[in-house]
Amino acid sequence: MICTTQYAKALGPIDPAIDLASLGSLHLGTFDKTDFSMFIPEVAAILQARPLINSLVLFGIEAHICILQSALSALNPPSPFNPYVPYIIADGISSCNQFEVPIVLDRLRQEGALVTTSESLGFQLVQSASHVKFKEFSKFVKEQKESTAKVGEALLKGTSKL
Repeated sequence: MICTTQYAKALGPIDPAIDLASLGSLHLGTFDKTDFSMFIPEVAAILQARPLINSLVLFGIEAHICILQSALSALNPPSPFNPYVPYIIADGISSCNQFEVPIVLDRLRQEGALVTTSESLGFQLVQSASHVKFKEFSKFVKEQKESTAKVGEALLKGTSKL
């Protein structure tokens, strides 16, 4: 997990409800940026040190700005990178202009990004009911079912009203 903030001094930090400490060593760093893409030198160094990584999962706010430009950078990264496959979590992005979300999702699909949902990607990563974390993940999905449905409905309607 690599986190970026967009000029935190003016726009604020990552939501404190996001428990980055619970990720332990999976949290590779949080970096402030002024570029709209997350492909800043610090992030590039982390990715370069992990040449087996060939896909990225993107979620966050201002889908039409930072998510879009990060996905485009992943698809056409600066040398010496190979392109990454960006997975865009449709129920994990937002915009101050909610009408932007379906437009940017369409554009990202056209550019080659894979658009999915958090639950779908979670099951894709777990792969099987025999996975050691399946029961824990399944319980979490059931606990979040109501809020997941609300977010999905808002996404389909193109509104921010939950």
